[in-house]
Amino acid sequence: MNAPVYTRGAALPQILSQRIVVLDGAMGTMIQRYKLSEADYRGERFANHPKDLKGNNELLQFTRPDVIREIHEQYLAAGADLIETNTFGATSVAQDDYGLGEVAREMNVVAARLAREACDKYATPDKPRFVAGALGPTPRTASISPDVNDPAARNVSFDELRAAYYEQAAGLLEGGCDLFLVETIFDTLNAKAAIFALDELMEDTGERLPVIISGTVTDASGRILSGQTVSAFWHSVRHARPIAIGLNCALGATLMRPYIEELAKVAGDTFISCYPNAGLPNPMSDTGFDETPEITGSLVEEFARAGFLNIAGGCCGTTPAHIAEIAKRVGNYRPRSRHDPLFSGLLAAA
Repeated sequence: MNAPVYTRGAALPQILSQRIVVLDGAMGTMIQRYKLSEADYRGERFANHPKDLKGNNELLQFTRPDVIREIHEQYLAAGADLIETNTFGATSVAQDDYGLGEVAREMNVVAARLAREACDKYATPDKPRFVAGALGPTPRTASISPDVNDPAARNVSFDELRAAYYEQAAGLLEGGCDLFLVETIFDTLNAKAAIFALDELMEDTGERLPVIISGTVTDASGRILSGQTVSAFWHSVRHARPIAIGLNCALGATLMRPYIEELAKVAGDTFISCYPNAGLPNPMSDTGFDETPEITGSLVEEFARAGFLNIAGGCCGTTPAHIAEIAKRVGNYRPRSRHDPLFSGLLAAA
């Protein structure tokens, strides 16, 4: 099987083989620190919009780009190699809940440009920075009924998701992302729609970007919400040939450890990423989560010491201080190394 030839992000395979690459931390956690008002979210452009908009963080690239830019730069200054665009909920499916589905593509273009500008500002020849175009799970699920009285009911179709993801990815591509990150997957069918859309877009445009796929284990059963174990999840998305597969969000690093270990064992032909929450929710803490930067950093360091990781970062509750601590600690360890034919081919093609 021939390795992909990337038109963007081509340096990533070689870098991932040489050191553990650092991903940024939580965008939502940082936005909360700015204590923005409804007026901040509306700005002039959406001043007369009929629905409440506070909490629609993706709208801030239009109305408070200074906030998004500053957050990106804080993570880059903390040592992040990869930063995610502020597009977790920037599909038309998600934005329709606010009556803003028609601005979804533009939302992604602007978000990618903000991240691109920040990365270009901090990039150096020996430490390039990369924009990860983030595709979130959407608030609707193709596999699970929203009505407990009607198990067959669905509030979104595969084709609707595919079209929304295609539009989102096209905007991210136009804005200048280096790779795509399909993240926080709780429904594998949603992820398959995103994967299908990405493949379709790359066929249509002739561009070929690396893709990272990251699922979320929702509880101690070790399964994602739509019922798959970590191993089954990997085998169901393996055909996409992602540059990395991983886990993020729901569990803190302590509870995530056995599942990252399992993934590192079964996913022999790709790199492994991990960006856990800062422990469990804690409304009394500054970030809303339990763990200090030192605690999260020490836990992620243990993953690196065990040889599980190629990409490390943070999800909910993590801040630039958490990312700086992770970067400092994982920098002492070699990345996970595999030697199967496809993995070797990725390095040879870089």
